[in-house]
Amino acid sequence: MNTAQNTGITFYQNLGKLFYAIAASDKIVRKSEYDSLRKIVKTEWLNVDDIEDEFGVDASFQIEIVFDWLDYEELSAEECFIQFETFYKEHKSRFTQRLKQLIWTTANAIAGAFSGKNKSELMMLGRLKLIFEKQ
Repeated sequence: MNTAQNTGITFYQNLGKLFYAIAASDKIVRKSEYDSLRKIVKTEWLNVDDIEDEFGVDASFQIEIVFDWLDYEELSAEECFIQFETFYKEHKSRFTQRLKQLIWTTANAIAGAFSGKNKSELMMLGRLKLIFEKQ
């Protein structure tokens, strides 16, 4: 596996952390949030690039795999958000405007999947927006 491929897989894993952080910000990941994520991965994220993992599976599925694992382990939403933020700062050039928009759309869909957005989800979304706006 080459460096670009490895960074691509890590990119998707960190998106899984971000989307989990949004969903888990209120301490509960609901089925509707997970369903929303799965739908967007299949309809949008599979078309982003051609990166595959070591098993020949589209790397964008790492988003779902990591999200599911984090939920199973019930890890801290805050810690997951910080890990995404660190990855973003270290690989800023990878995040094109198109990708930022897709990330934003996905995060919004997850946050709104269960009875609209609550305060903790809105705060996470606000933090994401600030990260993306910083140059």
